[in-house]
Amino acid sequence: MIDLHTHTTASDGTFTPSELINAAKKLGLEALAITDHDTFDGYDEARPLAEAAGLPLICGIEVSTNLPRPGGGRARSVHLLAYFFTEAPESIRSWIIGQQQMRRERNASLVARLNESGIEITLDEVRELGKNMMGRPHFAQILLRKGYVATLQEAFDRYLGESGIAYVEKHDPGLEEAVTAIVGSGGIASLAHPVRIGLRDTAERDLILRVKRLGMQAIEVHHSDHAAEHRELYGSIAAELGFAVTGGSDFHGGNKPEVDLGTGRRGNVEVPRELLDRLREIARA
Repeated sequence: MIDLHTHTTASDGTFTPSELINAAKKLGLEALAITDHDTFDGYDEARPLAEAAGLPLICGIEVSTNLPRPGGGRARSVHLLAYFFTEAPESIRSWIIGQQQMRRERNASLVARLNESGIEITLDEVRELGKNMMGRPHFAQILLRKGYVATLQEAFDRYLGESGIAYVEKHDPGLEEAVTAIVGSGGIASLAHPVRIGLRDTAERDLILRVKRLGMQAIEVHHSDHAAEHRELYGSIAAELGFAVTGGSDFHGGNKPEVDLGTGRRGNVEVPRELLDRLREIARA
């Protein structure tokens, strides 16, 4: 069993890279990918620890992109997973640094919106939790800690989510730009948790065909949000269109306590080692 979708404290997880390596080793995972949001810092820290523990560690990252909606309106968010089977080259690392700057600008705007809404919060408070990769989960924790909300979900529903009063739209790269950057740097691009995109039937299939033409090589079939019918659907699409299959728990530790490393939500994720072998073949081609 492997897990190709996990997060550490370098982005929005609660396990440090060391804690995640130890947990994966204790669980008996045959391989692990760290796929923090818009940063390689967690992987870089974990790499020597994984080598010492004898755990195969894959260099990964999760990138948020936007997909314009027909007729205008707020762009649809589409996440990509990228995997590199040597080291992430300087080309992709430089591109990611640009995305990090846009994240910082959004966080400053989010603080301003919350202040305007009567919430006493500073960027330094959020930085203390999220370090260089602050995100909305860290804002939610501050709101909960200060008593503005009763749960983390309420923080998103009232303030931070797309319908929240303090929501700030992300200026993510376009889907085409991100696929081109990943594949052009020698990585494998996989469509992350497609069920979350919110498209169905013909529209969903059209999107998948579109990203395949851009060079995307894989689709995440196994995920904690995918019920059996979703796994069957995306597995059949992958087989029909010639995609490789990826999968993982999307583990965040305490920020998603219902999702377990390796096995997902109530055991609904089981990713076989053979999928990793196929990805390695593509990377070598």
